[in-house]
Amino acid sequence: MTAEKRNSNRRVTLQALPRGTEGFEVSRAVRRVAEAGTDFSWLSRGDTVLIKVAANSDNRYPATTSPQAVWAMARLLYKKGAGKVMVGDKSGVQSVFQDPGRTRGSTRKVMTQNTLYQAAGEGGAEVFCFEEAGHHAYFGERTVTPGHWKAELMLPDILNQVDHVVLLPRVSRHVLSGTTLGLKAAVGWLRDDSRLELHRDAASFLAKIAEINDAATLRRKLRFTLTDATKVQTTFGPDRGFAAEPDPGLIFASESLLAHDMVALGWLLWARANATPERYFAWYHDPYTFLPGAMNRAFVFQIWGLKALVRSETYAGVTIESVGSDPVLVRAAELRGGFPEIELEDVNGNLPAAIRRFLLEKAQTGAPESGGPF
Repeated sequence: MTAEKRNSNRRVTLQALPRGTEGFEVSRAVRRVAEAGTDFSWLSRGDTVLIKVAANSDNRYPATTSPQAVWAMARLLYKKGAGKVMVGDKSGVQSVFQDPGRTRGSTRKVMTQNTLYQAAGEGGAEVFCFEEAGHHAYFGERTVTPGHWKAELMLPDILNQVDHVVLLPRVSRHVLSGTTLGLKAAVGWLRDDSRLELHRDAASFLAKIAEINDAATLRRKLRFTLTDATKVQTTFGPDRGFAAEPDPGLIFASESLLAHDMVALGWLLWARANATPERYFAWYHDPYTFLPGAMNRAFVFQIWGLKALVRSETYAGVTIESVGSDPVLVRAAELRGGFPEIELEDVNGNLPAAIRRFLLEKAQTGAPESGGPF
C-alpha cells in the first residue's frame, strides 16, 4: 500500500466559505474539495454511480442534503466519465412506510418538496426511490464483522446494479442518536423490517447504526463522502431544529467515511458552540441527552404499534463532546481497528486557525490508527 493510499484513510479535504455564499460559488467549492479528496481512479468511463442523499423528510437543507451539492456532484461525475448518475434514498418511516401489503407515502414527493428531486434532474441524474421498486426488491446481507444485528440487513437491489456509491449527507443533531452524519445516513438503505429491528432492539441502537456501514456491499462500493456544511442543523433533528449558519461555513470530503464523520462531528460541535443562540439548548429544543430511549419507544409505538412497543428496549443518552464520546463513531472505529489521526487539507487556504485547532482537538482520541477507509 502506498503512502498516498494510506493517507486516504485519514485525509479530509475542506474549504471555508463566507456566510451567505450560494449558487455557483458553492458548486465550485464542491468540485474543488471533491477533486482534492479523490483522484477518481475508481471511476471508469461509462460506470454507473449512485449518489446516496439524506432525504429523510420534506424539510429543506440542512434538515436534508444540500441540493447544490447534489447538482454539483452529479455534474462532476459526468465530467469524470460516469455513464449514468443516479440520486437515491428512501425517506424516514414517518414519511414513507412499506410492508409486503402496502406503501404509504412517496420519497419522490418528499424529494420534490425538499428540492433534491429538482437538483438531481438539473444535474442530469436519474432519481431512484428505493420503495418504488417494491418490497421484494431488497436482498439480505450480513455485516463483515459479526455484531448486534440479529437478522440480515435488507438492502435495496439497486446496490447490485451500480458500480459505485458516493455519499452526500448533512451535519445535524438527532433526537434519538445524538448526531446524524455520514454513518447515520446508512439507515436510508434499510427496508422497514430492518428499521424495526434497529429501533425495537434499542439496547444496541447506536452500535447497529455504525454496523450498517459494515455490510459487505457498502464497504465494497462506497468510494467517497462529501458534505456541504455551510448550514448546520444544531438542535433537535433529524427533521427540524435550529439551522445555524457559521461564518465561515465548511464543505469537506474524504474517501474514508470514518474520517469524514470525525470532522463532521467536530463541525457540529463548533456550530453548536459558536453559531447557535443559547435559548435553543433548552430541553424542549434539544432533548436528546435527557430521554432518547423513551422517545425511541414512543416512535416504535407510533410506527409499528403496541406489539412492537411491548418488545422494545431502551437506552440512555450520552453527552457527546468529541469523537471518543460519540457511541456511533466509537463502534465504527472498532470495526476498522481504531480512529485515524486526521489530516486536514485546506484547499484554498481560508480555514481559520481557530477552527482547524478545534476540529483536530475534537478528533483526538489517543486510539491507534485506522486500518482502512470507512
